[in-house]
Amino acid sequence: MSFLDQVDPEIVDALIADQAERYRAIGDDPLRGREMTDAVNREARDKLPPTAVNITELTIPGPDCELPLAIYQPPGPAPRGGLLWFHGGGYIVGDERDDPPCIEIAEYVGCAVVSVGYRLAPEVTFREIIADSFAALNWMVDHAAELGIDKRRVAIGGRSAGGGLSAGLALYNRDNKGPDLAFQLLIYPMLDDAHDTPSSHEVTYPAVWNRDVSIKAWKMYLGSDFGSDEVSPYAAPTRAKDLSGLPPALVTVGTLDLFRDENIDYAQRLMAAGVATELQVYARVYHGAEMKARDADVSKRMRLGYLEPLRRAIG
Repeated sequence: MSFLDQVDPEIVDALIADQAERYRAIGDDPLRGREMTDAVNREARDKLPPTAVNITELTIPGPDCELPLAIYQPPGPAPRGGLLWFHGGGYIVGDERDDPPCIEIAEYVGCAVVSVGYRLAPEVTFREIIADSFAALNWMVDHAAELGIDKRRVAIGGRSAGGGLSAGLALYNRDNKGPDLAFQLLIYPMLDDAHDTPSSHEVTYPAVWNRDVSIKAWKMYLGSDFGSDEVSPYAAPTRAKDLSGLPPALVTVGTLDLFRDENIDYAQRLMAAGVATELQVYARVYHGAEMKARDADVSKRMRLGYLEPLRRAIG
């Protein structure tokens, strides 16, 4: 059975319409991949309905650079919960203006969303990117009062690479005695540089995040550490030996996602370490489907599936 034959019929057209060339470019020509992804993201923003969420952009001092942020504030009283958000894109493409998920989260959860424009590979590696992330977390907590955020209700989260970065940041934050976190939202997170699971070998369809482009992304993200037995768990959280003491987590993934097996395994390891963890697996769903085919029933169920636990945690 072909990959397309396995996909939920409601979301297959969005997959067929996607650009295989964009995924090839991300792995082979990152600058071109960024141009193409920026165009896709602008189109997605332009299609969004009007919102009462206020969006502001600013820069903050990073570890050794200026770090751009986009802040999404819903109407209503403060203080409110706060989510530090990391965009997807294999650590290679994307930016802080991740409007479709950030607006929806701000509206549904009633929280402030601070989206981070972290530096990208291959110009930098995970060392700079995790440093950017930790700096943004500390800035958000230090400025909680002016952002209208309740420090007791701070979460981190993201999709794909952003989910992997959130998982790595949770580990880094624990080990470096950073701010208390109420929740980690791991939406099909990119966790395992080895990619030696059944699902990682199964997903080769060119117009979705697939094994070939993902391995190239890991090479850029890890730099000279790629292929080493000593890859940092802050880069590849599956490498972590100890998952205890982490904030409660939600892990969600589709059965046709190359990250399926590593996500399920990570969720089980979190549970075994005593971390309150919810795992959601959606049948016949590919990577990123809930944002590509937003109106499909399974997409709505998947988004509600992770929005509601986030609301319970920090809303």
